[in-house]
Amino acid sequence: MLQNFAAIDFETANTHPSSVCSVGIVVVRGGEVVDKFYSLIQPEPNYYNRFCQCVHGLGHADTDDAPLFPEVWAAVAPRIEGLPLVAHNAAFDSRCLRAVMQVYRMDYPDYHFCCTLISSRRHFGKTLPNHQLHTVASACGFDLERHHHALADAEACAAIALTIM
Repeated sequence: MLQNFAAIDFETANTHPSSVCSVGIVVVRGGEVVDKFYSLIQPEPNYYNRFCQCVHGLGHADTDDAPLFPEVWAAVAPRIEGLPLVAHNAAFDSRCLRAVMQVYRMDYPDYHFCCTLISSRRHFGKTLPNHQLHTVASACGFDLERHHHALADAEACAAIALTIM
């Protein structure tokens, strides 16, 4: 059973994976949540498309004064050092992390990602109508009230990982 990890979720401003506009982190050690972190981020490239705004509700008014990614990551990196990263659809979040680090010419540590979406498909199979985050969270007994808020999604992801991974 996975007992030590950091659940992570990014929201993006547009279709560019580097356009992260918020991040949520939940650190789990010994099977217990020990730290949570959330920050808005000024996206790069810095524009919002309508679809993304409709999904998470963020826009320029939220992020124009937000820190750039390197400043936010300086606060995140020590929290997650040495831990596997867990995300729901880890391919998306890992792609975002790699892309934004490349934009800012930051070294990408050898982060190991685990995926609760893949784990959900293995664990629940066809017993769920779908394997979307809110559906899987509910099946694991977690009430995801603020879906597409990066911290709320990271909390849901952590709950799923603690239940089925």
